[in-house]
Amino acid sequence: MKTGWQTSTLGDVLDVLRNGVNCKQDKSGIGEKISRIESISGAWFDIEKVGYANLSELDKHRYRLKRGDILFSHINSPAHVGKTAIFDCDEPVYHGVNLLLMRPKEVVTSDYLNHALKYLFQSGYWHGVCKQSVNQASVNQQDISKVEISFPKSLPEQHRIVGILDEAFDGIATAKANAEKNLQNARALFESHLQAEFAEAWQVGKLVTLTDLATDITDGDHMPPPKAPSGVPFITIGNIIKDTRTIDFANTFMVPKEYYDGLKPNKKPKIGDVLYTVTGSFGIPVLVSDSLNFCFQRHIGLVRPKSEVDSSWLYYLLMSPQVFKQANDGANGAAQKTVSLKLLRGFEVPKISLTRQLSSVAKLDAIAENTKRLESIYQRKLAKLEELKKSLLHQAFTGQL
Repeated sequence: MKTGWQTSTLGDVLDVLRNGVNCKQDKSGIGEKISRIESISGAWFDIEKVGYANLSELDKHRYRLKRGDILFSHINSPAHVGKTAIFDCDEPVYHGVNLLLMRPKEVVTSDYLNHALKYLFQSGYWHGVCKQSVNQASVNQQDISKVEISFPKSLPEQHRIVGILDEAFDGIATAKANAEKNLQNARALFESHLQAEFAEAWQVGKLVTLTDLATDITDGDHMPPPKAPSGVPFITIGNIIKDTRTIDFANTFMVPKEYYDGLKPNKKPKIGDVLYTVTGSFGIPVLVSDSLNFCFQRHIGLVRPKSEVDSSWLYYLLMSPQVFKQANDGANGAAQKTVSLKLLRGFEVPKISLTRQLSSVAKLDAIAENTKRLESIYQRKLAKLEELKKSLLHQAFTGQL
């Protein structure tokens, strides 16, 4: 270890490690402000994301947060366990039960400790040690107390390291914001071309229903399918990747080949078909472009184009804002909005010549390809910035800064 540094457990450097007040909260804006899990969802304390409750004077005295306190997410989804934020507000806010409070002793500053905890979070430490159940994970106070951290004994040295990290992270945050904005702009440019292309189609084409462009419009099997260790992939809406409008076959379950063979032909996707999500995250089209056998659940629709309708043009049509508006306006359901087959079949769409379709596809394909290229550049830039952040944290907490 570097001279002037020491290693201690979190239990040794924390003066306070505890749960918050267990009270009934709401979002009425009436009562005392109470910290919640979402208060630190952005890795900083957001005063706009608090709950409200009436507290006794004793609870107010015991649970009022102090500037410099660290809030730690110990119960959350596995990807977010271990997320932290420093409380930096002067107005009264009280510590709620869904976050742990960490208040360090004088041997380590809050800012330094918070960065050290972010290093553990970024490195995936908490994700590896948390106890997982369905949709939730947790770490307990005993396990947290045993975790070791290294730090300079000198407080000025801690301040120096924090200053370097804060300045670097501000620069990284600005670079990330610019890259994300450029990514949004690239996608928005494609969306504007898509809208313009189909605005013209709506003007020059004959308005018909989607049924007039398809030989079949159906959805997946309504009965729960039998599962098998091997066989044919069964696609659920969770396998549809929204940003890329593709299917992720990595985490599908299998159904017996006999089950697949017994399905009607219009429930077996083939090249040229367009899938269309109809429940929850509705309105996402996916062009089937390879010959892999698979089947799909009822939350996904299938549109099989007629011979005079180009599959790619149909795919772009179902992606267009003009069609999505019809889906959004007509979707019903309380828990999950659903586009019914009746609504899907009745979408008002333009019917244009195959020549015009192919011309539109050529234009949109070129723009889509350029958009993908730009997205790839910006995604790589974002990934490199994240790696830089991890590298800086590693250097900082191994005494290399």
